[in-house]
Amino acid sequence: MDRNEILNLTALELAQRIREQKVTSEEAVRAVFENIDEHEYKIHAYLDFWKEESLEKAREIDEMIANRAFQEGSSDLPLLGVPVAIKDNLLLSGKKMTCGSKMLQDFVAPYSATCVEKLEKAGAIIIGKTNMDEFGMGASTEHSFFGATLNPKDPTRVPGGSSGGSAAAVAYGGAFAALGTDTGGSIRQPATFCGLVGLRPTYGSVSRHGLTAFASSMDVAGPITRGTRDAAALFNIVIGPDEKDQTSVSAPKVDLEKMESYDLSGKRIAIPKQLISDGTEENREAMSRAVEFCRENKALVEEIDMPILDYAVAIYYILSSAEASADLSRYDGIRYGYRASGAEDITELYRKTRTEGFGKEVKRRILLGNYVLSSEHFNDCYRQAERARNMLKKAFDEVFTKYDLILCPTAPGEAPLLGEIDKDPLSTYIADLCTVPASLAGLPAVSLPLSSSEKALPVGIQFIGPRFGEQEILGASRFLEKGGQK
Repeated sequence: MDRNEILNLTALELAQRIREQKVTSEEAVRAVFENIDEHEYKIHAYLDFWKEESLEKAREIDEMIANRAFQEGSSDLPLLGVPVAIKDNLLLSGKKMTCGSKMLQDFVAPYSATCVEKLEKAGAIIIGKTNMDEFGMGASTEHSFFGATLNPKDPTRVPGGSSGGSAAAVAYGGAFAALGTDTGGSIRQPATFCGLVGLRPTYGSVSRHGLTAFASSMDVAGPITRGTRDAAALFNIVIGPDEKDQTSVSAPKVDLEKMESYDLSGKRIAIPKQLISDGTEENREAMSRAVEFCRENKALVEEIDMPILDYAVAIYYILSSAEASADLSRYDGIRYGYRASGAEDITELYRKTRTEGFGKEVKRRILLGNYVLSSEHFNDCYRQAERARNMLKKAFDEVFTKYDLILCPTAPGEAPLLGEIDKDPLSTYIADLCTVPASLAGLPAVSLPLSSSEKALPVGIQFIGPRFGEQEILGASRFLEKGGQK
C-alpha cells in the first residue's frame, strides 16, 4: 500500500491490515511521520514526538507478527501497531509532561497514566505528546506557553481547545487517533472545529490516575478520531475501574456489532431550546438537516424546555475555577516544577513563581476561583452553584425518563479566527453553552461533523445520553455517519 492508501485507513482498519500482514506497522509509522514533516512546522500540533523510538517499536511488532507471536489472542490488541498521540496533560513514563505551561516545562513523568498504559497494552504505538491550552484552560489552543496550534482545515483559524493539538494531529494525518481530555468540552469542541469525532465518556468510566487535574469533578480522558467506530474502540480500551482512582467505576463496553445494526426508528430525541437559540447560519442548517434525517428515519424529535440550562455556563465557570484554584495550589516552586530566582523569603518565592510560571488565562481562573471560595462569597457563589448543579443533574434525569437521546449543536459556529478569542474572553465562555451541561452532569456526549458542504468549515452536532449511555449515542452517531444505511 502507498502512503495515501495507508493514511486513508481508520485506526481499526489499519490494525486489521497489520495483523493480516497487508501493511507493516513500520510503513504506517513512516507514513505518519512523513505527514508530520510536511505539516507540523506550520500547524504545531505536537510538543514532542519520538520518530526513531516509534519506528523501533513498529519493527518489533512486525517481527512478532511475522513469527506468528500475535496469532493467538490478537483480538485483545485492537490497535496493534497503530500510531496514536496523547495530550500533554497525560503522563507517559520517562517523557516530559508540560500541560502547555512554563510551570512544568522540564517535568518528566515518573509513571504513566492508567489510560495511556491501556492504550499501549492494546498494541498502540504512542508517537508523541500534543499541544494544549495551558492546564486545559482555554477553547482555542492559543493559550499554550509553547505557542498556538493552527487548524489544518484553515490555518488562519484555531483548532479549538483545550485538546486542539490532539484534534489537529488527527485532522492532518499526524496520527490515526488521539486521546484528549474534556472538562467543559475540550474534546468535543476541537473535534468539531477539525471535522472529527470526539467522545466525552461518562464521568468515572475512565481512570483519572495520571491525568493532570483542572477541575477534578469533571475531568475525563476520551478519544478524538476520524470515525465513530474508532471512537468506540478506543473507549472500550481505556474504560474500567482503577484502584489508583477512587472515582473510577466499572462501565459497560460498546458492542461494535450492535452499533452497525443501530436504527433510529422509534427513538425519542429531545432538543433543548436553550441550546439552539443562537448560532451561525451554517450551524442552524446542520441542525436542521440532522433533525430532518432523524425524522425521515422515523425517530420522534421534539423541542423541550430546560430552563436550568440558562445558568449552565455560570455554574460551570464558578465550580471549575474554584476546583482549578485548589488543584493548582500545588505549583508553588517548592516541590516540583518551575521555581523563580531571586526571592528573599518563602512568600516572595510563592508569588514570583506563580506570577512567572502561569499564563494569563490560568491566572484569570485562579483569581475567579479564589474569589468564589473566599469566606465572603462562598455561600452566595460556590454553594449556590453546587445546588444549581444538582438541579441541572435532576433536570437531565427527568429528560431521560422520556427520551433516549438529546440532540444539540456542539458549538455555536465554526472555528474562530486566530486572536479573535483574546479580544473578548467572556464571549468564549458563553460559547461553551452546548458542551458544559453534559460535563456538569457527568454524562456521555459525542460530537460528529455535519458540514453543509465540502468547502465549508466543519460544523458539528452532538448527541448526549444518560449515564453509561455510550452504546446509544455512538449507535446514533454511526447511523448518521452511514447516512442511515444498515
